[in-house]
Amino acid sequence: MRSRPPAVTAAVLAALLLVGCAQADSPADPAPAITAPVPSASAPAEDVGTPTPGATPPTDAPATVAAAPPVTIPEVPLQKADGALQPRDPAPVSLAIAGTDIAVKVVDVGIEENDAMEIPDSFYEAGWYRYGPTPGADAGNAVIAAHVDSLTEVMPFAQLKDVAIGTTVTVGLEDGRTLTYSVSDVRNVPKATLNGSEIFKRDGDHELKIITCGGEWLAEEGDYEDNVVLTALPL
Repeated sequence: MRSRPPAVTAAVLAALLLVGCAQADSPADPAPAITAPVPSASAPAEDVGTPTPGATPPTDAPATVAAAPPVTIPEVPLQKADGALQPRDPAPVSLAIAGTDIAVKVVDVGIEENDAMEIPDSFYEAGWYRYGPTPGADAGNAVIAAHVDSLTEVMPFAQLKDVAIGTTVTVGLEDGRTLTYSVSDVRNVPKATLNGSEIFKRDGDHELKIITCGGEWLAEEGDYEDNVVLTALPL
């Protein structure tokens, strides 16, 4: 049984999605959703600035981030808690993108105490926002997000920006079924202009949104300039 979303008195409550960028090897400030707009962190190594494909997950244990610096996406909607907003089973448990090293476990995530979306620490796990639509829903966007890279290694989600239109995305469900999607769009969206309410919408045609960090590393702000947003449509 998954927990219910936090009850709110208004129909929409602003929240922040955190998508970790780099910094697996040095500590970062606490997540900034309420207390600060951007965390402080040192820039990643120069050879991580333009990642290339090729990372292979270890067979023994997943890589983890001690305290990855977050990247913010504004205006993630939280609507009033009621039965209609509960996610419908089955939940997603895996995600694979053809032609890439992105073949990861998916865990359901919620909201941190600071009103930020939880993101798994492992580079080989992605988080599905459980208070929004599930993959395979009749309407709205299923949102999955993950960390992109570390100071010393290029991780699977660094390849997200290079996925070609028409690529097949496979989502495994907890009941053993699989869903397939076709990539319709991949773009870098500046954080200053990204519309969180559109990303997390609960109506309209069903889409899968996969998000990580991208663009230029902004050393003075301690995160990337953009988010990479992949959109895929059900087949």
